Amino acid sequence: MKPLHLVLITLFFVATQSYSQVDVAKIKYNNREHYITTTIPYPIQGTFVPAGQKTPTTVLNPDGSGVIQYDDLTKKKINWGIECSDEGIPIFKEGFNSASYTFWYRPTDSNEWIYSQFSIHFTKKKMFLMGERMKEYVDFNVQ
Repeated sequence: MKPLHLVLITLFFVATQSYSQVDVAKIKYNNREHYITTTIPYPIQGTFVPAGQKTPTTVLNPDGSGVIQYDDLTKKKINWGIECSDEGIPIFKEGFNSASYTFWYRPTDSNEWIYSQFSIHFTKKKMFLMGERMKEYVDFNVQ
């Protein structure tokens, strides 16, 4: 009876962890703590490129990993996230038909976090990363 009880408790904790709300990571920048998440109500994951070009690219994976390609076309693996509260609620500034977030990334061979702007332009259905890299998206939140 005890082994069955132990299996049920373990299964409960695994299921609870699997369906938890939002994954939040704590980072440090200039001796201040910030929180980041990869979950916002829009499809941020994907490939961002300058308008009308094929390179340089930035690829954001759902698990917070990715690759950034610099102007000289060298590539670096990165970890990334969008600034949020300690509870995982994304922090943004609302504009006219847009929202602006703080995008954090860190090359995997470094301990230093770098921040930049990430914005969503709702009427154009475009997302901009670092001001110039862009991707189009489909808004599944529209009813």
